[in-house]
Amino acid sequence: MREVFRNRSYAKLFAAQVVALLGTGLLTVALGLLAFDIAGGDAGVVLGTALTIKMLAYVGVAPVIAALTSHVPRKLLLVSADVLRAGVAISLPFVSEVWQIYVLIFVLQAASATFTPAFQAVIPEVLPDERQYTRALSLSRLAYDLEALVSPVLAAALLTVISYHNLFVGTFVGFVGSAVLVLATAFPKMAASAPAPFFDRLTRGARVFVRTPELRSLLAMNLVVATSTAMVIVNTVVLVQGDLGRPQTDVALLLAAYGAGSMAVALILPKLLDRWPDRPFMLAGATALPVGLAAAALLIALPAGPVTWVALLLLWLFLGAATSLILTPSARLLRRSSDETNRPAVFAAQFSLSHACFILTYPTAGILGASLGLPATALILAGIGLLAAIAARVAWTHTADLRRPVSSTHG
Repeated sequence: MREVFRNRSYAKLFAAQVVALLGTGLLTVALGLLAFDIAGGDAGVVLGTALTIKMLAYVGVAPVIAALTSHVPRKLLLVSADVLRAGVAISLPFVSEVWQIYVLIFVLQAASATFTPAFQAVIPEVLPDERQYTRALSLSRLAYDLEALVSPVLAAALLTVISYHNLFVGTFVGFVGSAVLVLATAFPKMAASAPAPFFDRLTRGARVFVRTPELRSLLAMNLVVATSTAMVIVNTVVLVQGDLGRPQTDVALLLAAYGAGSMAVALILPKLLDRWPDRPFMLAGATALPVGLAAAALLIALPAGPVTWVALLLLWLFLGAATSLILTPSARLLRRSSDETNRPAVFAAQFSLSHACFILTYPTAGILGASLGLPATALILAGIGLLAAIAARVAWTHTADLRRPVSSTHG
């Protein structure tokens, strides 16, 4: 994977992604402490509302911004989004009311909904070679998984010497660092999209999804991923501390197993994709996730004990690996199905549509977990995931994807 870093533009953009992710991770910890400081026992309600606002911003803002900014230079758009995120981060320590948190979080996530798909759409232009682009996708997956592990540890270490308010300064530095790195990057010339009415630009990405079989399949696989991710993110703490009665450290351990599975596949997959197409790997992941959730329902229903705990660790590792089978190569589909003129709109559509699935599955996992118990919740989510996996397989037939990865020389 080191070969992709020979491309100085990509190296700077990857560094920008990493420092921004670390800043976001610190923000997550600091925001929870701020919410408790302001709302006390109602902090969970505040954070739940903030998460909902985040998802609504992701779903509603990304396609609108992509349409409004279709003629704005990508570098200007990315730097502006980072500057706005930095401004919000440095403002958060001064809030004193819950509604102020909500407003600032919406602005912050709207800026992220602007930055992320635009950033993702630039990478294929910086790395036109598909082999190198595949490795860049794996590095991106690794960056997200490592951030989930490293940021809480870093925040905990910092909190031993500084107050949580200073974590927002770390977030500010992360976003400013990202802006500086993007500003220092040489962007390739990108073709401007043809003038078109706003509604046409707004729906451009969604229309590409509708007419492209592999993207229709990806849309269904987004729902498969959302079912398993919701079970892991929402109910791991309930499972470990509530059902199993294990210590808080085991919550982190189980989530780490999930991340380790994802990272392992992200490291292995590029070499496999050099030889075989995306379809078998992605559909295998889509099939494995409902099976994994059904297995989770069985394990959770068993009596707690060392054997059950080890089995759950292995199962969470499996779920992370299966998720990465879908997420790591997904941007290759977006790249193949778009061109310079509509690529930002296609990436924005994927960003919006994938997060729309989480708006459905996050509350489903939480409400059903509280009312029906975790085994029944896992089974219901497995059923939803299975239906989505079948839809994905039907949409993406062998004849719809006869293309194999383009072999290339090392660059």
